[in-house]
Amino acid sequence: MRLAPLILALGLAALAVAGRAPLAKLALVLHLPGLAAPLLDDPAVRGVALYQAGDYPAADQAFQQAGRGSTYNRGLSLAATGDLPLSRAYFDAVLFANPADSEARENRNLVAGLIPPTQGVANNAGRIAATAIATPGGSPVDEIKRLGRPLDAGRLVADAEWLASLPDDPGLVLRLRLAQEHDRRIAMGQTAAEEVEPW
Repeated sequence: MRLAPLILALGLAALAVAGRAPLAKLALVLHLPGLAAPLLDDPAVRGVALYQAGDYPAADQAFQQAGRGSTYNRGLSLAATGDLPLSRAYFDAVLFANPADSEARENRNLVAGLIPPTQGVANNAGRIAATAIATPGGSPVDEIKRLGRPLDAGRLVADAEWLASLPDDPGLVLRLRLAQEHDRRIAMGQTAAEEVEPW
């Protein structure tokens, strides 16, 4: 009977000597994430423990500190803290990196459904009110160029010379468009992989 307290004392001493990480693992195994969180050095793992403990603001700070590796988890913690537009943006970032991530897509759609739609302010003609950027008497095109990028920077201009360079083959244009759409769907994960033997 005296052996059990001795084994327990030796076990606790071994954990204390081993450091904080084994104590944190033990707390996580015992479903005590609140006790594990202060013992964890890695902000990504600490954020998960804090999230499981229900301390969403602290979890969000930990995921923010963890960086890009915790983008999905940060989307969850932002939703839990009520910052829905930023949460949606984080899920969009996850989907940009991996369009086939169904969990991120589902969470993004849930969060987007909670965000009230934005309504623009209209003028008397029923159009969205706009602010003119041109100076009085100046050209709006000059103002656009002043803002940074010329109107046709890096793009082809559809003029008569460009039209003459196109082949007069509607079938080719259609094949190229279908191939482009097929590649886009494969990249989005919306198309099943081709089978080796179709029959």
